[in-house]
Amino acid sequence: MRVFGYGRVSTADQTASNQLQELQQQLGFEIEPHRWFAETVSGGVPSTERKGFNKLLERLEAGDLLVVSKLDRIGRDALDVVSTIRRLAEKGIKVKVLALGDVDLTSTAGKAILGILATVAELEKDLIIERTKAGLARAKAEGKQLGRKAKPAPATVRSFVSAYQKA
Repeated sequence: MRVFGYGRVSTADQTASNQLQELQQQLGFEIEPHRWFAETVSGGVPSTERKGFNKLLERLEAGDLLVVSKLDRIGRDALDVVSTIRRLAEKGIKVKVLALGDVDLTSTAGKAILGILATVAELEKDLIIERTKAGLARAKAEGKQLGRKAKPAPATVRSFVSAYQKA
């Protein structure tokens, strides 16, 4: 079994080397330098849109193990994490997350954890939608204008430009 590691930081002044060190010390995995993938990218970017993560995916094969320090290193939100781990499991790749202990998220117990995460993520998404709708309804009831401000008509812009040029 080959062991791969993935680290992600959000800003250029951060480094993922502490994530590598943490994985090797606490999980006891030796991750060879050519099997360590780290990148600087916002956590808001889905895993499928990350260059470093996609390079890692190209190298992973059935029977490999992917280790990360925290679940949020894998994906943008719980739904992204769950779908990414499911894709990896379908390819026969095991996933372990240091922060969750020594649980393989592609195992039976790991799938149960993922099921719970997916349920919580769906609940979170629904609650966000409900809060957004309630906030919009309250703002509308208070007479606030919703949406973007209207753009000035082209004739209005021309008149401003003309007045500016004459001044």
